[in-house]
Amino acid sequence: MLNKVQLIGRLGKDPEVRYTTEGEAVANVSIATTESWKDKAGGKQEKTEWHNLVFYRRLAEVVGEHLKKGALIYIEGKLTTEKYQKDGEDRYITKIVVSEMKMLGGNKVSDEHQVAEPVAKTSARNGNNGAGKSAKQAGPEPF
Repeated sequence: MLNKVQLIGRLGKDPEVRYTTEGEAVANVSIATTESWKDKAGGKQEKTEWHNLVFYRRLAEVVGEHLKKGALIYIEGKLTTEKYQKDGEDRYITKIVVSEMKMLGGNKVSDEHQVAEPVAKTSARNGNNGAGKSAKQAGPEPF
């Protein structure tokens, strides 16, 4: 079986990084992907989808240190669905647990936000740094 997601999109806001009681970093961010096409009348149509992403450990730290609202990124990960209750009703939220992230060029950011240069390749499993433009982590375990 396969559960794999690949997306290229822009961050909707600055990442939110928090730490578990064990000291492990967790970053949450949402990215937008936009599809555009021409309708039958020749008019331009657009649809934007928002995707909730979660990063763990060293990859979460990299995201918090180097990404800002508007940054263009490529991610790979897996879909997860979490169930919670609000006002006594069951609700569900779908997230993508990211295992690999690459910062892409052509950053379209607002004046008050600057996107850092690409970071070294990072592996959360062994903590090694390389010379790539991506960050990758081992499969996350739930916290």
